[in-house]
Amino acid sequence: MRVLVVEDDQRLGSLLVKTLKEDSFAVDWSQDGVEAEWQAFEAEYDLILLDLMLPRKHGLEVLAALRSGGIKTPVLCLTAMDSTETIVKALDAGADDYITKPFNIDELLARSRALLRRQSSEKTALMRIGPIRIDQARKEVFRDDRKLPLTLKEYALMVYFARNAGVVLSRNQLSEHVWDVEYEASSNIVDVYVGYLRNKVDKGFTAPLLKTVRGHGYMLDA
Repeated sequence: MRVLVVEDDQRLGSLLVKTLKEDSFAVDWSQDGVEAEWQAFEAEYDLILLDLMLPRKHGLEVLAALRSGGIKTPVLCLTAMDSTETIVKALDAGADDYITKPFNIDELLARSRALLRRQSSEKTALMRIGPIRIDQARKEVFRDDRKLPLTLKEYALMVYFARNAGVVLSRNQLSEHVWDVEYEASSNIVDVYVGYLRNKVDKGFTAPLLKTVRGHGYMLDA
């Protein structure tokens, strides 16, 4: 899962990034409205944590631009203004939820998980691709009736393959969705993790599902 944190407060932003990464999210961090809007259109996110009082462009303007531009990613607004008017404006602009500052970090994580569960259910909590079954509510993957012991990163990679079954995905596409902007293109981390995943998805089975397309990337061929 990849999250965009939009927060100009250095201390709070650092805390959010650290906490989310410890919870195995890939996290990008933007500190102003203009940059945040650009990032949201450039990359695919599963969740956006959006502060409202931002430099260069107000959070409500950013949110309105994302929704008018067709971005349906769940947005959790962070606001120091707890007036009814502000909250109504945020919800009317397309926010899925809000939390007022100062907030408890555990509550923020709980609200974030709730939005991600809602998004997963809308995308169908149970995915079936050939012999692969993915229970997104429980974060469990099965091949036939065998449960695959995947790590959180391997699970995220598997879900992305499943959502794009039959499509060749480049290393850049895989890295941008499962990792974050700090990932170095020269790193072999994608190849390493595809190897880990292949060892669990295909080992012991007759037909391989994760295939290498030389010069292009990888594909789930189920």
